[in-house]
Amino acid sequence: MKFRIFRPASHAIHSIATCALLAGAIGLFSLNLQAQTNPEASRTGEFVTLNFSNAEIEAVARTMASITGFNVVVDPRVKGTLSLVTDKPVSPRVAMNQFLAALRLQGFTMVESAGLYKVVPEADAKLQSGAVSVGDGASGGAMGNQITTQIFRLNFESANNLVPILRPLISPNNTINANPGNNSLVITDYADNLRRMARIIAAMDVSNATEVEVLPLRHAIAVDLAPLVLRLVESSGGPAPAGQADTSYKTLLVAEPRSNTLILRAANPARLALVKSLVDKLDQPAAAGTNGAAGNIHVVYLKNADATKLAATLRAAISGETRVAAAPAATPTAAATSSSPAAAATSGGQVQADPATNALIITAPEPQYRQLRAVIDQLDARRAQVFVESLIAEVSADRAAEFGIQWQGALGKNGDTVIGLLGTNFGAGGNNIINLATQGATGSVAPGRGFNIGAARQTNGVYVLGFLARFLEESGSGNVLSTPNLLTLDNEEAKIVIGQNVPFVTGQFTNTGSSSNTVNPFQTIERKDVGLTLKVKPQISENGTVKLAIYQEVSSVLASTVNASNGPTTNKRTIESNVLVEDGAIVVLGGLLQDEYSGNQEKVPVIGDVPFFGNLFKSEARTRKKTNLMVFLRPVVVRDAQATERLSLDRYDLMRSGLRDSQPVPSQLVPINEAPLLPAPPVARPAPAPALKTQP
Repeated sequence: MKFRIFRPASHAIHSIATCALLAGAIGLFSLNLQAQTNPEASRTGEFVTLNFSNAEIEAVARTMASITGFNVVVDPRVKGTLSLVTDKPVSPRVAMNQFLAALRLQGFTMVESAGLYKVVPEADAKLQSGAVSVGDGASGGAMGNQITTQIFRLNFESANNLVPILRPLISPNNTINANPGNNSLVITDYADNLRRMARIIAAMDVSNATEVEVLPLRHAIAVDLAPLVLRLVESSGGPAPAGQADTSYKTLLVAEPRSNTLILRAANPARLALVKSLVDKLDQPAAAGTNGAAGNIHVVYLKNADATKLAATLRAAISGETRVAAAPAATPTAAATSSSPAAAATSGGQVQADPATNALIITAPEPQYRQLRAVIDQLDARRAQVFVESLIAEVSADRAAEFGIQWQGALGKNGDTVIGLLGTNFGAGGNNIINLATQGATGSVAPGRGFNIGAARQTNGVYVLGFLARFLEESGSGNVLSTPNLLTLDNEEAKIVIGQNVPFVTGQFTNTGSSSNTVNPFQTIERKDVGLTLKVKPQISENGTVKLAIYQEVSSVLASTVNASNGPTTNKRTIESNVLVEDGAIVVLGGLLQDEYSGNQEKVPVIGDVPFFGNLFKSEARTRKKTNLMVFLRPVVVRDAQATERLSLDRYDLMRSGLRDSQPVPSQLVPINEAPLLPAPPVARPAPAPALKTQP
């Protein structure tokens, strides 16, 4: 790119001929000298009159260089003509400024760099090394239509906030940039526009913060009110973009707990008035009939529910509701009031339990307290109860039958070398003919149970049993009846145990074969409940059906093992089940049936199989045992106090009548003729539904 440089003339223009020559070159140019008689009137620095009509920009630039004495460079891209006329003589500086104004209208401008003035397109002017000034001064002394760069340092307002405001006021080819680091603006534009920008920036770069205000509160609590007001006031603002400093002033609201006041410094008077209005509206006394001086702390005494369990349930419900309704991250504020009481006020309230009084302590605003109270009233309702009547019957039947005939005899005479023996031998102990023959005389063995027929003959002065017939039929039955009753709350387990606590040896130590050390023998014993155990957990549904989780156990100690060396043996029968029963209906859990049969036959081969005659040569025993355990349950739902009282009085009357019927028979010989008797109930109540009836 080639520039044409025009240097100022070394001599003044003195003659009209020279002026005519210039006029022929650039169109029409006249120098109206301020004093026509003065030959030096056209020298540089004197007043001139401009009259250019459609003159080439290059020629006008050459003339302006001669008038002002500046070194002017014209960019080859600068083409075109312009008209420049003055009505009266002007100074060279004014003439140059008018020339710059004409260039500005054509889309060109002049920039100054190290004493060299360049005429370039306006779009490239910001890239040239022009003058740079700092502050809101006179743009470095540049002429109004000359492009220059100026840096404005802000004290209060944010540079980022002013950029969108000042951008429309700057020509499209020029720039404005913000430096967040030192909060300053860099603007490249015409000098006269920069002066206007300086006045605008000076008017906007002022501190808007108000004086510190102290707002005393009469009814509200300062630590609770401060975060609420700040959230309302600062909700429209937002954090600064990433990587940019946010120097905008925020409203500062601090709670002073000792005097219950708010210390306020607002960003501007309008924000100050807004905060005062909110505080006045929120600082109101509690409505009539509410909690009074207790404020947001409420005490709720429970009637039926457990305070500790209900408090845990309510806290879980509140925390779940808070998570669901949680908004996005709140706008950060400059207030340092994020203490725990304030955080609690915005977290949905607090619920604590007082086990000593079974009460709840609730810290929450009035609307939320009413919501919690409605939930508490529903959960603190009287829980229904279930009266479980049970009938446990164990029936056993035993039958045994025995029949046998035994023979014994000797063949031969006294003195014979060989003596023969003939006979049958069945059974053991008192049922065996040989045992009875040899040991019966001494009394060491007694005959077996039942009907015994025997025959003895004398041999050498000794009676020897030679014939034994035995007949036995045995039968036995048992009926064990238990009717345990339980009353329990809905969905609560109840347990009843009726029996004995029997010891069982689990370990022992004895010192045997050692005389040097003295060791005390010992035993370790574990005690277990033996008898009847019934555990029931009822659950009442909405339609009145009762779900029962049942565990029933019947155990007993086998009588023959009470004194056993290894400890007693127990019989155990257990039922564990879940059933559905209608209110007042009877359900059977099933029966545990045991049927045992045993048979034993001893006989002489072949002869014992002969009909009728073979019974003389055989012994037979049969045993059969049957045990049946049946369990019946009848749940009755008791929903209110009246039903509970009626049920209790009915069972009370039943027990009292049983005691009255069991009074001893009067006697004149024995002075004790009375047994304790329960007093009569205070008020007679209607009897409930009949209970389970049992038959002996």
